[in-house]
Amino acid sequence: MRKINFCILISSIFFLQCNHTDSMNKNMPFITQNNAALDTATFAGGCFWCMQEAFEELAVVQKVVSGYSGGTVANPTYEQVCSGETGHLESIQITFDPDIISYAELLDIFWRQIDPTDPGGSFHDRGSQYCSAIFYHSDSQRKWAESSKNRIEDLKIFDRPIVTGIRPFEKFYAAEEYHQQFCKKSPVRYYSYRSASGRDAFVQSVWGDVGIGKYKKPSPEQLKKKLTGMQYAVSAQCGTEPAFNNEYWNNHQEGIYVDIASGEPLFSSTDKFESGSGWPSFTKPIDARHIVKERDSSMAMERIEVRSKSGDSHLGHVFSDGPEQTHLRYCINSASLKFIPKMEMEKEGYGYLLWLFK
Repeated sequence: MRKINFCILISSIFFLQCNHTDSMNKNMPFITQNNAALDTATFAGGCFWCMQEAFEELAVVQKVVSGYSGGTVANPTYEQVCSGETGHLESIQITFDPDIISYAELLDIFWRQIDPTDPGGSFHDRGSQYCSAIFYHSDSQRKWAESSKNRIEDLKIFDRPIVTGIRPFEKFYAAEEYHQQFCKKSPVRYYSYRSASGRDAFVQSVWGDVGIGKYKKPSPEQLKKKLTGMQYAVSAQCGTEPAFNNEYWNNHQEGIYVDIASGEPLFSSTDKFESGSGWPSFTKPIDARHIVKERDSSMAMERIEVRSKSGDSHLGHVFSDGPEQTHLRYCINSASLKFIPKMEMEKEGYGYLLWLFK
């Protein structure tokens, strides 16, 4: 494939600099590669304030809107939906570029926000308008939704049957403006509500302390002491290690790959595949919220750089020439990663992720 061949070409450059500077790429707003290729995902998971915040943590999605879907009344008001008589569910609609983030990654985040076993609402919000559902926009999305639901059931993560509906999308009506990005407009009210609702306690009891913000980036001085010359050049200075001559490109052990600097969990061996590029390749991250993607205009071409969210380590790039599962290929430098074997995950503090290997 063209992009894989490009990866092999640049492998001859020992410390390739990708010009990742504060003035060029740092915190640059994400711009889609092809506006015509944008896709839409619609999820219901109880309070749309909480669901919207979870997906707005992903800088690569174009837009997240709170609203109403699944009902019979056109242009319903919040008060009408709250009555439970319109048939609508509080929902969010996500606009995304599937060449940058896959529908599978969005589904992974969706399941980790909700109680999919609750047929009567969501946490302390009761009523049909707070039930969970996936509204699919295509047959492909339907298959992905069904596959992910079956996977969750097979893992036996929940001790009750999953009742989340998988329904064809019909209409979505945006909620009133004061509901949009409510967590930013009224943070005190939002976080008080969220804490009291029981959502966070439930999610942590099921999935463990994911702790998107608990991982910290060491200082440059600490990194220089902690890392080898290659690890520092790649992760901190945006270099590239040689293909087929790095630690994990041919690693077949079960386990997870964490950021060399911060320790945040990034990729799993369950999503690793042989790309032929000479670098570790993955179809998706463990949790896309630990990943940052930024525009990279180096090497006279437009690419999407992949960085760790907390550690801010340069990891590699993501390309849209991956396997059928997600059509994405995360081409990652071994030098930016530390491998934690499955047998050592509990000891190293990653026991909450052992469900990946069931």
